[in-house]
Amino acid sequence: MFAITSRYRGLPTANLRLPDGRTVSYLRRRFVPHPEALAQLREHVVRPGERLDGIAFAELGDAELAWQIADANRAVDPDELVVPGRRLRITLPAAAGPGTGSPLLPGAVHG
Repeated sequence: MFAITSRYRGLPTANLRLPDGRTVSYLRRRFVPHPEALAQLREHVVRPGERLDGIAFAELGDAELAWQIADANRAVDPDELVVPGRRLRITLPAAAGPGTGSPLLPGAVHG
């Protein structure tokens, strides 16, 4: 349903039965992980003119993983992260870790 790099990949779905008998499927809620629980890989110091998608590409190999940096830095508005001089935590995604086989590990090929 979602790309391998999506923050919504792997979320469970649920079904709602409507009064007219139709069934509608929807995604269950995604809970943002606690940044402290994420395994930190390194730190990135924001330079003038950088954007979060560019940082994600440089640090994680995929611009679509900008959400991962936002989660790791407790950001509701990703624009608050690209202030020059700010130190960003670069982490593994919540589901990643030794032995998980996560496809979102840095250096992995994302198709």
